[in-house]
Amino acid sequence: MNEGFIFNLDPILLRLGPIQIRYYSLIFATTIFIGYLIWRHQIMRGGYPKELAERFFLWGFIAIIIGGRLGECCFYGGSRYLADPISILYVWKGGLSSHGVTLGLVIALITFAIRNNLKIIEVFDRFAMSAALGAAMVRLGNFFNSEIVGSATDVTWGVKFIRYDGGIVARHPSQLYEFALGIFVLLLLYFTDKRAGKENRPLGLMSGLFLTVYFFGRFMVEFVKEHLVLKNSFLTMGQYLSIIPFFVGVGILIWSKLNNQSKVNSF
Repeated sequence: MNEGFIFNLDPILLRLGPIQIRYYSLIFATTIFIGYLIWRHQIMRGGYPKELAERFFLWGFIAIIIGGRLGECCFYGGSRYLADPISILYVWKGGLSSHGVTLGLVIALITFAIRNNLKIIEVFDRFAMSAALGAAMVRLGNFFNSEIVGSATDVTWGVKFIRYDGGIVARHPSQLYEFALGIFVLLLLYFTDKRAGKENRPLGLMSGLFLTVYFFGRFMVEFVKEHLVLKNSFLTMGQYLSIIPFFVGVGILIWSKLNNQSKVNSF
């Protein structure tokens, strides 16, 4: 039996009286900032003013918090939140669904595009790398928090999360799998963007790649996560929620291929 790597990191980095600074909070804030810089670069590279990028910052932040929280409550909370609806507001106790964040950002990006007379698919393309970064870094934060752990395993790289279950079994470090997945998708998008000639890339290429590759990876990682399979179902809720964005991504890539003469700067 594999003993597993012992992980018992205190998720609180600093305690300053009543104030607690957590690793997750630092990662979250840093990711928002870097993600914004990538988004701003993409917007300005397309010939748009910096103010346009800044205009979306608050929209995106609200979409992440509200979308993630409502996604957690609707997709995973079940009867717990129905029995105590006020607990939906207790965001400081954790619980943000990545699928909810995705849905919230999609709604925010569509609304932002319409209000600013932009092509929706172009906005998605310009946001794709920021989304990949966010997807990766949030899982790194989950690892530091010893949450959203993997299922029990005998693999040599298994981890015993002391703060999750006392470290009674070694588990797949599924958070690190998803972190690696997000970084892979980010690099894929970066080199695709570079090879395609930046502003000469076909519309839909970036967003289609992100949705297809990332959510295929998410679907596969769910097989080694500590989530109960839904009643009378072989799949988890996370897998069901990954199917639609995956096929949307496939559809966008097919559309992009058929219309590959379209460039982002032609609009």
